[in-house]
Amino acid sequence: MSLVEPVPGEPAAVATLGGGRVSPADSGGGRPADAAPERALVVADFHAGVEQALRAEGVSLDSRADHRRERLLGLLDRTDADRVLFLGDLMHAIGDPGGAERGEIEVLLERLDDRGVPVTLVKGNHDGAIESWADLDVTDGAGVRLGDVGFAHGHTWPATDALDGDVLCVGHEHPAVRLEDEVGGSRVERVWLRGGANPAGFADHGEVTPGTELVVFPAFNDLVGKTWVNVEGQEFLAPFLPDGLADGEAYLLDGTRLGAYRAV
Repeated sequence: MSLVEPVPGEPAAVATLGGGRVSPADSGGGRPADAAPERALVVADFHAGVEQALRAEGVSLDSRADHRRERLLGLLDRTDADRVLFLGDLMHAIGDPGGAERGEIEVLLERLDDRGVPVTLVKGNHDGAIESWADLDVTDGAGVRLGDVGFAHGHTWPATDALDGDVLCVGHEHPAVRLEDEVGGSRVERVWLRGGANPAGFADHGEVTPGTELVVFPAFNDLVGKTWVNVEGQEFLAPFLPDGLADGEAYLLDGTRLGAYRAV
């Protein structure tokens, strides 16, 4: 089984981090040898409060904060994960968040705290100074490795430690495909991109462990912009893409394999 398994039908995955959680009774004597590995529910690009920014651009939308929160909590119930890990851009505002955005994040974190679930944020380019007011663990934007899985948002080159694992997970890109039917209709679908990390794509910025898998997460929030991976002339956002995933494949949220993302 892969260390990073998408949740069928959802823009989320469960990552096996290793080093099981320790109960309070065990904390004095160290982690039990047979402790189960810790499992994290991982989502990228939550973009709390995006509706506020869209309204400023003339797009009138009701807040979907409650829907986002309940969807995430439902996924936590469904997966029985030990931790929630946001793969960057929990916030949407790049500077100080507005009241609605900050309130959405604070309520979400309170609900997770009520369940006793720790939260980690791999800081993204939209997350500002979130560590100064939000009650969660925040890593550097270049990423971190937890067990054998590396996590980085993707807006900058991943840290050496994040590259030194069996899997590297990144967000930021919001990958999607435009699919056409036989009568000329089209639809937009968020996708996963997965494949072997190409060392040449990271040259001069870190050494990728041979055999490392690169997983590009779809955006959890479907209101944000997208990178069309199968539209000619579309540029990627991450500095290591597309070169870092030269032979990657695209998968729909339901698990449908579309094949090489360059040829979809």
